[in-house]
Formats: sequence, C-alpha cells, structure tokens
Amino acid sequence: MAQDPGIVSRAPTEPSTISPTSIRIDASTICQLRCPRCPTTRGEIGGNLGSGFLTLERFRRIVGCSTIQHVEISNWGEIFLNPHLAEILAYAFRKNIKLTADNGANLNCLSDEVAEALAAYAFYRLSCSIDGVTEETYSIYRRRGSLQRVLRNIERINEAKIRHRSAFPILRWQFIVFGHNEHEIPAAKAMARQLGMEISFKLNWAEKYSPVRDAAFVKEQTGLAAVSRSEYRKLSGQRYRQKLCCAQLWNMPAFNWDGRVLGCSVNRWGDFGVMGDTIEETTNSERMRYARRMLLGEAPARSDIPCSRCHNYLHMQQDGDWLTLEHVASCRDELPVIGAGRNV
Repeated sequence: MAQDPGIVSRAPTEPSTISPTSIRIDASTICQLRCPRCPTTRGEIGGNLGSGFLTLERFRRIVGCSTIQHVEISNWGEIFLNPHLAEILAYAFRKNIKLTADNGANLNCLSDEVAEALAAYAFYRLSCSIDGVTEETYSIYRRRGSLQRVLRNIERINEAKIRHRSAFPILRWQFIVFGHNEHEIPAAKAMARQLGMEISFKLNWAEKYSPVRDAAFVKEQTGLAAVSRSEYRKLSGQRYRQKLCCAQLWNMPAFNWDGRVLGCSVNRWGDFGVMGDTIEETTNSERMRYARRMLLGEAPARSDIPCSRCHNYLHMQQDGDWLTLEHVASCRDELPVIGAGRNV
C-alpha cells in the first residue's frame, strides 16, 4: 500500500496498550427536539447508530469488573428520555463511578424519580443546553422545546439537592452563541448565577447558520477569543475542538448505546466492533490501536477504520498536522477531576 502524504516515517510512539479510566456511553440516540443542523434531527444518528436507549444490563456489561471511574453519558440524544436512567445512576453510585452529561441535555423532560436520583446518587455534572433567556429566542434553535419547562426542571433539581444535602449535580448552563441570541448573553449570565449554575459559551458548529453580528460585544461578554470556527483557526492555527475529539481514542473511548465501539463522540458512520470481555481488550483491539497510529500520522489510512471517513482526520491528513502524545495528554485536562471516595 502506498504511504499517505504526510505520514511520518518513524518507529511507533503510541503506547502498546491503554487502560482508560474515563469512557463515553451514549445513554440515548433519541431526541424530542428538532434543532436545525443537528445530525439527530436530520435522521443521520438513528439511521447509522440506531434509535435506542442504554439499558442497565448493557451499562453493567461495559463498566463491570473494570477500572472505569468516570462515564460521560450524553452525546447524540436526550438522556432524560431514557427509561432506565434512574437505575443506571443508582448502579454507578454503588460502583463509585462518576457520571457526567457534559455534552449537554435539553432538560425538557424530567421525571420525579430521576430528579431525586440525580441528587441522591451524586450525578457529578449536568450541562443544560439553553440558548436564550426568552421563550421567543430559545425556541429559534431549540425547536419543540419550552424554556419555562427547562427552568422549572432546573429548580426541581436544586430542590432535590437541598433535600439530599448534596452539592451534586454541578449544574452548567451551556449557551451556544448565535446572532439571534447574542443580545441575551448578559441576562443569561445573571440568570445562571440566580440558579446556582456555572455558564459556558460555545461556538456554533455551523457558522453560516445565524452568525454572530457584534463580535466585539460577544468577546467582551463571553471571554471567547473568536466568535466563529474560521476566526478560531486564523487565530490559533488549529481547527476548533478537532484534536480534543480525536484524543478521545486514548482518553475517553466512546461506545454506542447498544455496545458497539465508536472510538470517539464524532463517529456516526462506522464502528470498531462490539464490546469484548474487558475494557482493556476492547480499547486495545487491533483496529483501535491502528486508528491511534493513524491519528499520530504513523500509519496510512485504512478503509476498515472509521477515522478514514471523518472530516477531522481528513483535515489532519490534508494539513499534515497530526496528533502528538503530548497533545493527547493535555486533552486530559478537559476531563473531570477524579478523586477517591464517593461524589458527596
């Protein structure tokens, strides 16, 4: 096989095995909202990954008898639609596994049982996708959603935290900055403080959709250095969050709700097979190890590796800008701090 342009000719630097303590398992690939430009809305996720929910049996199969300390359970769908969520939270608590939903939940539905379980079982951190402080602005992107319902559900979680005398879940307001909502950023920051929430701002994935209008105002209010992906690349020389996603093959290998191994949170077109006997065996399969070498620029693309179809990999291949193990290590800073003892 001819070597790809830009492939580094050197001895492999990728460690022979990894022993991840953090993984991602998508709790749901189903969502009740219809956000524009979302792959779930367009039917890509259901068509490629299947529409379904993580079960307790599947969760135990993946994390049982392992060294896993943290599981991120949000990605393509809405976790709170999962009818098994409360029992998954209870099991994770008993196993001393931190759960997060850092990718985000729309929080338009929340059962009483799950509201209590979030606090009782110390769900570590929950990011709530809220892109506005008025119903009119919020519903432009979060179609079929209700801002008032979301805010009431946040209050219910806070009430449960008081009842259980729990600091968890840490609540984060996740605000994607658009041209149609940028004027509400100051009010969102104030409302987040009132609700006891952190707030974080993200760039729009599809920058031609409702682009930022007042860049100086947005930068002043959010602390973001760039207000679009193209500006981010111009300033940093890097593509927005590209390598963070690729580094997940080392730091947070991803699984589909049905147990298929996806490698990272971006992959929605292929898989690396199914769960083996152990996490170590699964994440160190021949195909997973080869994929990591591809991302380091040490091996040519191979058609049976999902990365070969990914825009992130194709951009790195085009630019000759590969991951390094130093960058992989730096990406671990994005993960929750994992300490001893339960999350209470």
